Order: sequence, then structure tokens, then C-alpha cells
Amino acid sequence: MEHEALDLLTVREVARQLRVDDTTVRRWIKMGMLEAVTLPHRGRRQAYRIRRSTLEALLTAQTAPTLAPARE
Repeated sequence: MEHEALDLLTVREVARQLRVDDTTVRRWIKMGMLEAVTLPHRGRRQAYRIRRSTLEALLTAQTAPTLAPARE
């Protein structure tokens, strides 16, 4: 079980890896664009954890840039 806990990342950790704001990661989760584990609500914000494998797949996928809005 400890191994599984190490494989879960916080919203902030994922945001840093993707070089986006925490709010952006939360929006992607709410929109269903990023799979996350929902933890019991204990504070002002809903708590999520993202599996390391989900982040790694996102980082290696060719579609990763489509998460961010295109800037012209």
C-alpha cells in the first residue's frame, strides 16, 4: 500500500511538472481531461491525487499540448 501512496501526486506537483498553474490542473480534472483520485473533502478545496503513471503518459503522449489552449 505504501508503494501506491508514493505513486500519487498532488495537484501542485503535477502543475509544476506540466509548467501550468494549480487551477489549470484542477480545471482539467473537473472537465475530465485528466484522470485523478478524489479524496474526501476536508478543506476549502476538493483534494485530488494524480497517479504518476497518468502524468508520465501525459508527458510522453503526442497529444499533451492539446491540453493547453492554443495561443496565436
